[in-house]
Order: sequence, then C-alpha cells, then structure tokens
Amino acid sequence: MASHWTEKDIPDQTGRVAIVTGANSGIGWETARALAQKGAAVIMACRSLQKADTAADQIKKLNPLGKVAAMPLDLADLDSVRAFADAFRANYPRLDLLVNNAGIMFAPYGKTAQGFEQHFGINHFGHFALTGLLFDILNRTPNARIVTVSSNIHRIGTIDFDNLNWDHGYNPQQAYGRSKLANLLFTYELQRRLTAARKHTLSVAAHPGSTSTNLTRYSGAGVQFVGRMISQRSEIGALPTLYAATAPGVRGGEYFGPEGFMEMGGYPKKVESNNLSHDEVAARRLWQVSEELTHVTYPFATPDN
Repeated sequence: MASHWTEKDIPDQTGRVAIVTGANSGIGWETARALAQKGAAVIMACRSLQKADTAADQIKKLNPLGKVAAMPLDLADLDSVRAFADAFRANYPRLDLLVNNAGIMFAPYGKTAQGFEQHFGINHFGHFALTGLLFDILNRTPNARIVTVSSNIHRIGTIDFDNLNWDHGYNPQQAYGRSKLANLLFTYELQRRLTAARKHTLSVAAHPGSTSTNLTRYSGAGVQFVGRMISQRSEIGALPTLYAATAPGVRGGEYFGPEGFMEMGGYPKKVESNNLSHDEVAARRLWQVSEELTHVTYPFATPDN
C-alpha cells in the first residue's frame, strides 16, 4: 500500500451508488461527503430524517459531483430496516457500496424495538439485517463492496451466547466491545460465504482509531476531554473506511485502520484483528443466531468447514 493514502486518491465514483448509515455526523458524514465529491450518488441513511436532511444540505453546498439524498433508517427497529430496504429497492437499480457505519458506544442499558440490548441490536443485528435485505441487489452490481466499521475496542469483547442481551452483569464498555467483535465475526464469515458461493461482492472492515465524534456522548466528562486531546479529526478518521470502500486491490476479508501508534491515528493501512474475531465456530453460531433473531436469511448454504 502506498504511504499516506488520502482522500485525493479515491478513484472516480461516477455512476456508483452508495449507502452510508449514520451519515449525519462524524465519520459517516465525512465518508458520504468524500464519496459524493468523487461522483457517487450517496444515500445518507439516518435515524433522524431532519438531521440527515441538514447534513445532506451541508454536502450539497460543497457542489459535489454526485448527488446526495437522505432516507430514514432506525437500526434499533428492524421494521424500519425493512422499510428502508424496500424504499431503496423501489428507487435504485444498483448498490455498489454499503457502508455499515452507524452505531452507539458506551450507552446506558437499553433495548431496541425488538428487545435486543441496544449496542448489539444496533451495531450488529441492525446491520446484519440491512445487509441481508439488500444482498441480492449488491450481488447484481459488479464489484460491489460491503464495508463494516468496527473498532479497536473489539479486543475487549467476548461473545456470550447465553447472555447476548446482557440480562445480567451489564457493562457498557464490554457491551460495545462485544458488538464491535460481532462486526468483525460477521465481516469475515460473510466473506467466507461469498467466496464459497463464487460471488464477486467483497466484505471488508475498517476502524477509525481514536477519532473525535459524537459517539463519546455517553462517556464521562474526563474521558471526553482526554479524547479531544488525543483524537484525530473526523476527515482523517474516515480514511480507513474510504480506503476499504474504494481503493483498488482491496481483497475480501481485509481490515483497515490507522497506521500510527496503537492504530490510534494516521493514514490507512491493512491491520490485524484479534484471534477471537477469526473464530470460525463462533462466527457460524453468531450467523445462525442472527438469522433466527432478525428473521433475515441470506441465500447461502452453511459452509462445510
């Protein structure tokens, strides 16, 4: 990989259609902006349509080469996920890029509309369902990519299948770490199944390092202050996602993050996730549980190995 890959290196995106979840602020907004400025038609999929419209207007003022549009998507409600997928399908014939970016971090205990613990429900189940509901249109689009945004905090996560909803022992940091570990288990398992089915769609992951965004709103004042002191700007934090989404030569199942100390900041490079994220037995079990609980099934046979 060339050193210091930047937004200027994004190839022309004219004619491509992209969905970015959680695009009203932070890394999601920067991702949507950069793709639109390179010519992509970008759908900003956000829980608050009002905030999404405002964010879209901010990009339009930059006179991007591509169009931006806001659509409502509440990942905490699988009915909303289905409605979004239906609305997208009715308006767009192709999907080149799905960026599973939205999420919550370190939130107090809460549940989604379907009763899932909200970190796992939003960060994993919501995106698992969204990807599955758009899977056929992704596979009909040549060289489509699915980019799922994880975090270095996946390293503190564990998957306890007997307590996925945190019915006891809730810890917001651990809950976030679990959901980010699930993002990687999903990314890698999806790529294994795509490869086995001989599909050309790529499933890849990225993480932004330590980036200043509104994800830290549930953190204490001290954590937020330290975060502001050491965090990089959102436009730099978005680069690993943009690299994963657009750079030539990216291979399915790869993971990208910042090149700096402890992957906290810097320009994008290929990085490695922890051993748990590569546990294929856990990944297959998570896949099965996810299909059962979201009622969204993918057209794959279970891998033999």
